[in-house]
Amino acid sequence: MQPVFEVADVVNSLGKNINAIGLNTWQLRTLFAIRKCRTSALGGHIDACDQCGNISISYNSCRNRHCPKCQGNKREDWIEARSTELLPVPYFHVVFTLPESINSLAIHSPKLVYDTLFEATWETLSTFGKNKQMQMGMIAVLHTWGQQLSLHPHLHCIVPGGGVNKDGIWKNSKPDGNFLFPVKALSKIFRAKYCKKLKAKAPIQYEQIRQELWQKDWVVFTKKPFGSPKAVVEYLGRYTHKIAISNHRIKAIDDKTVRFEYKDYKAEGFKKQMTLTHEEFIRRFCLHILPKRFVKIRHYGFLSSTWKRKKLKLLQEKLQVKVLKKGEKKPFLPKCLCCKTGNLHRIAVFDQRGPPTWYLGGSQSANSYES
Repeated sequence: MQPVFEVADVVNSLGKNINAIGLNTWQLRTLFAIRKCRTSALGGHIDACDQCGNISISYNSCRNRHCPKCQGNKREDWIEARSTELLPVPYFHVVFTLPESINSLAIHSPKLVYDTLFEATWETLSTFGKNKQMQMGMIAVLHTWGQQLSLHPHLHCIVPGGGVNKDGIWKNSKPDGNFLFPVKALSKIFRAKYCKKLKAKAPIQYEQIRQELWQKDWVVFTKKPFGSPKAVVEYLGRYTHKIAISNHRIKAIDDKTVRFEYKDYKAEGFKKQMTLTHEEFIRRFCLHILPKRFVKIRHYGFLSSTWKRKKLKLLQEKLQVKVLKKGEKKPFLPKCLCCKTGNLHRIAVFDQRGPPTWYLGGSQSANSYES
């Protein structure tokens, strides 16, 4: 079911007033792409159903990674790729969260803050692994938002519950596989490593917030092992290509405000609604537009690209894994909205000037397929 309201609607409502919010050029370019996504401004194509013969128009997507309408296919492709790399070992979901006191620095220097988060997280896990004479592995996904679109930088990490020793043999972090590392110890090491790195990279900014950074314990959350390795990538797939807010969460837009749904985790995830002005909604949304070319999904240790190319297959063989071959990517064929069963096939393309003159019949309404 297509959402009634979209982030793009808020951008359109603001018009030229969007320049008064104080956004940088990269944020404005991103919003411009989202506003044009799947509209005539990007051109489109004409599709024919292989069952009922209906002919319809679909407009092209912007493919921007912050766009609420352009993440579905990317997520599925990522999950399929990771499925060939699984091991028959316990996996843990670990979340490393930065304290609120660092938010002001994150707004002005996001790349510095987020790169350091990745580095400190991996070094923390590596330290615990080295204490047990093993090479760890990690897949980490950056999220920067809370449910109310506030700034809340944290890493969702999938961590196999062990590592590879010097002989290339798998070793669990604990014999029963039901425990990774002590959370309190992880938290202390994580804070120490992050602060040390921040002091070296931005000494002046570090001193300004140093006392606040050390006042409270930092949060590291660890979830128990998944039911099966396959469940790991399906679970992480929920996080890999998420954005700050989906269009489905937007419940109403009027000439001045936006009302959206959020989960209140302090009230056991109870769903509530919040109303913001157009300006404040877009300002918050733009807090989560990452710097240009910033890599938000990173692989480390024996899950890194270099290690996987050389040694992963050997490790899978030692663990008697039936290695899945990456399937040949099939072309995406959306379902026909008319008969609901047939697949749509592209028969013509057009630019922003519109459909060709021979197009007379079919639906004149734009379908929302990603292309």
